[in-house]
Amino acid sequence: MSFVIATFYHFFDFPGFAAAQQPMQEKLRSLGIKGTILIAPEGLNATIAGSREAIDQYLAYLGQDITHAPIEHKESYSDTQPFVRSKVRLKKEIIGLGQPVAPQHGEHIKTGIHVAAKDWNHIISDPEVMVLDSRNKYEVHLGTFEGAVNPDIHIFKDLPEYVKTHLDPAKHKKIATFCTGGIRCEKFSSWLLDQGFEEVYQLKGGILKYLEEVPEPESKWQGECYVFDGRVAVGHGLTPSETASICQACGHALTPEDRAHPDYIEETNCPHCEHKWR
Repeated sequence: MSFVIATFYHFFDFPGFAAAQQPMQEKLRSLGIKGTILIAPEGLNATIAGSREAIDQYLAYLGQDITHAPIEHKESYSDTQPFVRSKVRLKKEIIGLGQPVAPQHGEHIKTGIHVAAKDWNHIISDPEVMVLDSRNKYEVHLGTFEGAVNPDIHIFKDLPEYVKTHLDPAKHKKIATFCTGGIRCEKFSSWLLDQGFEEVYQLKGGILKYLEEVPEPESKWQGECYVFDGRVAVGHGLTPSETASICQACGHALTPEDRAHPDYIEETNCPHCEHKWR
């Protein structure tokens, strides 16, 4: 396949993030890489796509000149470039939970227990563990883990309110949470610990790492995983979806069943937004 898609985040103290915007942007363009990188005082968060050589060069550049440490990343592949432009955006946070939380500050790290993909099935099979999907409802719509709780949230910042109204540290002794690539769980698990939840697990590398490493016959994943690029979703082995699409009216992810619904009219509305236009 022609394009390597690299997804990564890195929490670190980044006080000079604004000054790094232009050189990071110029490096992307010089290598012909497209995609988006968010930078903030707490670190960076990115999904970019380019040739094998270009991606390798850019990751090496970041590790040497920006983070001063190696960056763990996840890869998938595409026949076509899934992005239309390259941009480095300045943000207050690389992922916003709407709550004061810092999973890493200096040398201090406070997050849930990172569980490798190969060990995730064992954790979520424990009847004492509540498995909580930390993604938005339109993402969960395409797929989730067997037995996982869907908080039915519109945005990540709604998650703390769900926890406050539905969970109790005294009752929910063990929580395992997961997201697409792992970054949301870094903040969410840290926040859960602040709220008094004592035993919190998170899927290291997120769903993407699980789908990459766990053989489909052994998998507890059901459906496909929504991704934030032109592929819409991926399945086991990170194979791009051949069935998922996006509603052109509201942006909701669609399954073949959605498109067969009477409320689906191509480029006009879908079952998830039809009520808005009445």
